[in-house]
Amino acid sequence: MGIWRTSPDLVALNVAARGTLAETLGMHLTEAGADFLRGTLPVDARTVQPFGLLHGGASAALAETLGSAAANLCCAPGTRAVGLEINANHLRAVRAGTVTGTARPLHLGRATQVWEIRIEDADGRLTCISRLTCAIVAERDPNDGA
Repeated sequence: MGIWRTSPDLVALNVAARGTLAETLGMHLTEAGADFLRGTLPVDARTVQPFGLLHGGASAALAETLGSAAANLCCAPGTRAVGLEINANHLRAVRAGTVTGTARPLHLGRATQVWEIRIEDADGRLTCISRLTCAIVAERDPNDGA
């Protein structure tokens, strides 16, 4: 089980992404290991900028999706992880194919978590390195009106 408080269920995580930005952009969670969560993003008309390169915002969205999903799998019962800050350094252009992101924890605390997300092209070359900081907060009833 590694770092996970909730065992990663890739089918359930992908189903939960239906109707979200992740589905719109074609993201797909593909693998969970003892200390990582991995997913893919197609480089196509949905995810490129006007010059035909993978949009930095799409890379950041993949990073946040992977890091947030992983962070929530590490939360204690009754808590949730919410994003506080994300940064992304775009290191190599990608014009086509699929990129793969891998999220690994740098810090798993009671109040915060920090995740590193490495995004690579189909040849395994690093295209983006990102860091996501999440706050750990009490779960709220979505019907409480606050």
